[in-house]
Amino acid sequence: MNSFAELNLSENLKRSIADLGYEIPSAIQARALPILLGHPTDFIGIAATGTGKTAAFGIPLIESIDTEKKYVQALVLCPTRELALQVSEQLNLLGNHKRARVTAIYGGSSYNDQVRALKGGAHIVVGTPGRLVDLVKQEFLDLSNLKTLVLDEADEMISMGFKEDLEFILDQTPESQANTWLFSATMSPEVRKVADTYLENPKFVQGSKTQVLSSTVEQIYYRTHESDKPEILCKLIDAAENFYGIVFCQTKSLVTDLTHYLVERGYKVDCLHGDKDQTSRERTMLSFRNRKVNILVCTDVASRGLDVKDISHVINYSIPRELDVYVHRIGRTARSGKAGFAMSLVTPSHRNLIGRIENMTKSKMREGKLPSRKEIGAKKVSAILPRFQAQNPVFGRAIELLDDSWKNAFAEMSREEIVGRFLAMTFPDIFVEREKPKNAQGERSTEYRSRRDRRGKGGRRRRRH
Repeated sequence: MNSFAELNLSENLKRSIADLGYEIPSAIQARALPILLGHPTDFIGIAATGTGKTAAFGIPLIESIDTEKKYVQALVLCPTRELALQVSEQLNLLGNHKRARVTAIYGGSSYNDQVRALKGGAHIVVGTPGRLVDLVKQEFLDLSNLKTLVLDEADEMISMGFKEDLEFILDQTPESQANTWLFSATMSPEVRKVADTYLENPKFVQGSKTQVLSSTVEQIYYRTHESDKPEILCKLIDAAENFYGIVFCQTKSLVTDLTHYLVERGYKVDCLHGDKDQTSRERTMLSFRNRKVNILVCTDVASRGLDVKDISHVINYSIPRELDVYVHRIGRTARSGKAGFAMSLVTPSHRNLIGRIENMTKSKMREGKLPSRKEIGAKKVSAILPRFQAQNPVFGRAIELLDDSWKNAFAEMSREEIVGRFLAMTFPDIFVEREKPKNAQGERSTEYRSRRDRRGKGGRRRRRH
């Protein structure tokens, strides 16, 4: 399959696909669509995040819906609110001309609004496991007429502790009439167990048989020590062209410390972690999507399900020991065929993880060379020149404010010295040496402090021999 035009689709769905600009299918779409549009079957699709899984199941779902019948015919389970909203938005676009009704169901939002939408005749429900289980138990969500159940990012749902909720939904699905489609970035033992238990003779498709990650992502690692990480992170951000990315940390406290450090250095940054309520989370994501902030610092749990367009960089402030986590982090960039960078700060104790990641992802990570302070300075100075030249004639207003003390000072300086002094004021982080921060030195120092505090409060001490 080389084109969406090859599919035998209804005219309404063809119009929606044309509106969305879909022309050439991705690998997972080319392999999955002919199967899912054919005879009813259970299905397993394995593909990297950001390779078009939503359209791979969304197109067949929309095609199968009978809009004359006002009941739920398809259910899509997602690990997070954000992903549920993103999937429902895309399904609404695909079902626009067919007038398919798609409803998003998730925690942290009004029960009454969601129940009203269900009673209004939703054809497809997209939601998170916990809220869906509640609505099924309260008999607001009727699955008796369900034709298709989709498990989107099944590995993420299981890793987040939703296995029991997921199995509850599977048990409520009419076995004789409903098919289950399981999509996942990885096939972990837990995902395999669910598939073996609930899917009957599933068709299996893998987006790319040689790559777990997007082919357009460049993986780079930098050798460092924990205490040097904040400064190195700043160098990588400064050296990048139009940095718009996510920085992953292991703990909430480190997310907070690192965000404060970056704010003090003048970066446009915000953060996500488990202590943020839904309102604050949505406000942060809106600022990030609108690029009012270009750096998002977050934990893995807080970032689950994020789908933001055109992420240029993903930075592992510390490389995760769980290799599946690495795959999901890196999947935030290099989506839909666009280029992206995945950068990892690697301490000596984590150096052995590089080979394991390369083996699992069937890809190579190259060692990067850190840009020097002089290289970053030259880049910033060069970038500011067009703005400097564009001040004509506005600079005249500034000249009017210069009194004799300014003129006397200038009289003793060359033109180069005047420009150099203003550049040093504009970019102090490049030209002024700073002390290493005390509160953003990385996971090791954070863990060390917590262990030290526990020992001070009566915790177990190391026995002397």
